[in-house]
Amino acid sequence: MDLITFKSFISTEVLIILYYICSLMLPLVIWGLVNWLNRKYKLLNIPEEYAEVIKWKSLNAKQKIKFSVFLIVAFVFLELFLRVLFEFLIGYMQMRDALLLLKL
Repeated sequence: MDLITFKSFISTEVLIILYYICSLMLPLVIWGLVNWLNRKYKLLNIPEEYAEVIKWKSLNAKQKIKFSVFLIVAFVFLELFLRVLFEFLIGYMQMRDALLLLKL
């Protein structure tokens, strides 16, 4: 009941498990969101199955490499941000626990 009323925090182990779930699911969610936006706001007036092929084929080799590197760097920064966020939460909880022990 204390967990539901926010009188106690969830454990560090739960945050670590949640981090791994988020780090695996977030790229899939972003991919789905981009596909949904592409379908909702049709950028090209051609059938969907051909749109991706035409977009990719219209790029030269240098642009394809730059785009691929951009996606990889964006993914790494997203994962790094997520890691820092969860480390902050875990550090906060550990600091709170240590201060509660000093108070007693």
